[in-house]
Amino acid sequence: MLKSRYLPTAREAVTFTVCLALWLAVTAIFVGFRPEHLYIAVFLAVMLFATGFTRRLVVALLPFIVFGISYDWMNILPNYEVNPVDIRGLYSTESSLFGITLPAVSSEVAGVIVTPNEWWALHTSPVLDFMAGCFYLCWVPVPILFGLWLYLDRQYEVYLHFSLVFLLVNLLGFAGYYIHPAAPPWYVAMHGFDFIPGTHGETAGLGRWDAMMGVGIFDGLYSRNSNVFAAMPSLHAAYMLIAFIYSLRARCSVWLRVLFAFICLGIWWTAVYTCHHYILDVAAGIGVTLLGWAIFEAGLMRLTAFRHFIDKYKAYISA
Repeated sequence: MLKSRYLPTAREAVTFTVCLALWLAVTAIFVGFRPEHLYIAVFLAVMLFATGFTRRLVVALLPFIVFGISYDWMNILPNYEVNPVDIRGLYSTESSLFGITLPAVSSEVAGVIVTPNEWWALHTSPVLDFMAGCFYLCWVPVPILFGLWLYLDRQYEVYLHFSLVFLLVNLLGFAGYYIHPAAPPWYVAMHGFDFIPGTHGETAGLGRWDAMMGVGIFDGLYSRNSNVFAAMPSLHAAYMLIAFIYSLRARCSVWLRVLFAFICLGIWWTAVYTCHHYILDVAAGIGVTLLGWAIFEAGLMRLTAFRHFIDKYKAYISA
């Protein structure tokens, strides 16, 4: 009897196995199989079947797992094949709303209006480069670690709200990528306003951090990124905002909330400073975060069936 508590039920075992096999099959056929896919599958299988605690942990982390799979599966159909890419229009709107006039270089040449990204590109410094890299390294790990801490601290209700809003905001953002494909500022700086399908990601201003530190962290993150035309909304701007919102609801110290707010503001600044996003992208990321939060808390949580789902989910991961 003691041993049976650590084993999944037959229904759970079949469900876990089918889901893992389906994920691997779809990924291999439509995205392209990579060794890390197998490593992740083996790790999840071990966690699901090892003990009751590890199984509950994986089930608790499903919102983050689904987020990762969804992001990877966007490679199945590039967003620029669905709708035209906004390159010039977004740049022009950013320039008209937030443009900065540079001093005239001579009496014959009037002052040039540049976007905030272009202005920062003229005012970089090693200190700012270092800060920018540190901020951007936080954008996914810190929210996930916060979620893991909530779960291990047995704040199950807050954890589920946080993780499911995190997933919902991502899905809304991904939908936005297909509705309105948009080029990032670095693309305009490198390629102008011409559309070049299949363009790979660039480290842009974050490359200076890699060079300063003698590593290739951001190069590794962005060099294989084929989801270039997904600048609006900026989900970089969303993740720490979600963590900050739910830190206000969680049992945690004031210093942690202040830290989250500081990192959140730092990421918003870094997105513009490193030419990865326009201010408009950041604003859209903030907007989609508030929209996802409102849909979940003021909409879904008022539905009886959804509240029952949350109650069952909570009961399972806290058993």
